[in-house]
Amino acid sequence: MSVAAMGTVSGGIGYLSQLFTSDSAASTHQFCCFSVNSSPLHMNFSRSGCLVKRGSLLSPRVSVSTAGNAKIDGVDDQLSLSPDEIKPARKSADWKAARTYSERGLIFEGKVEGFNGGGLLIRFYSLVGFLPFPQMSPYHSCKEPQKTIQEIARDLTGSVLSVKVIQADEDRRRLIFSEKEASWLKFSNKINVGDTYQAKVGSVEDYGAFVHLRFPDGSYHLTGLVHVSEVSWDLVHDVRDILTEGDDVRVKIINIDREKSRITLSIKQLEEDPLLETLDKVIHKDASVHTNSLDSNDSSIIEPLPGLETIIKELLQEDGIYDIIISRQGFEKRVVSQDLQLWLSNAPATGDQFTLLARAGRQVQEIQLTTSLDQKGIKRALQRVLERVP
Repeated sequence: MSVAAMGTVSGGIGYLSQLFTSDSAASTHQFCCFSVNSSPLHMNFSRSGCLVKRGSLLSPRVSVSTAGNAKIDGVDDQLSLSPDEIKPARKSADWKAARTYSERGLIFEGKVEGFNGGGLLIRFYSLVGFLPFPQMSPYHSCKEPQKTIQEIARDLTGSVLSVKVIQADEDRRRLIFSEKEASWLKFSNKINVGDTYQAKVGSVEDYGAFVHLRFPDGSYHLTGLVHVSEVSWDLVHDVRDILTEGDDVRVKIINIDREKSRITLSIKQLEEDPLLETLDKVIHKDASVHTNSLDSNDSSIIEPLPGLETIIKELLQEDGIYDIIISRQGFEKRVVSQDLQLWLSNAPATGDQFTLLARAGRQVQEIQLTTSLDQKGIKRALQRVLERVP
């Protein structure tokens, strides 16, 4: 006689196991069928003696093919168990499956069973794991920004999410999922350093802002960090003065750490660096400056910006710098920073003349250096001076 066992599990994975004895080929065949769903376990015996288990969350061992697709095996081990032994054996097999998903980095399609104050409850065969709210994809909050996280969780109940197992500890009964990491597996191969994206600001921290990237499908799938130093060319004391949660911004990818699943972004690199601009570019010759705000004057008439006089004296102590005068000054329409800032002009040197720009508040001054140094030499001289000046 030959016996065949056949069934399916979530995800459409099927299995078939045949046990052969020494009976002849003409022997009667008996079939034992299993069906899997989330309803309570029921047992029925048909007239032919075939045991049908309805609602069983039977989940045999998981193995992975060379193509990376998950498949189920080890059914025969379950057939020899009594009904009382099936539940603990099944859960043990599911924990093994969860560890395999974690170790192999496989994506699991899990049903949202419910939620609590900290996250979603995800069905993993006979187990229920936890998806913390911070590990959810930005897709949901960006799609419906007017909803609270609890409202989003309520709407997701009953749906199926793509998640990655990030912790499977049977002893501590901890089964943790991440939707963010599943999104990384799906979408990180579509991004490259230098790419620019429309993005939406998520949380804003002291050290920078987390920003969600908008993909061509209109959805937000990945999150990167704009460090405080990459928010603006100007000195930023508090990121919250510039960026607010929900702001739409344009960002450039400046680094991707694929091992740590991290994206570094910049806002300022999509703008011209003012340190390389000339005075005429900084102070436009139109309504952005006051009338007669640009004048050619003797340096004795123009009062140096606070702190600039000390820097000029120190620069004159540097080798290769022979003379310094303040040639022009003007006023910007807006206050960028009250701190004194020094810029190198990108204007080419004229003979032995080189231009620096100084700004504090709205006031900008153009400084002419008589020097034998090139731009790099002047930059090094400035760095030495600024280290000496308190």
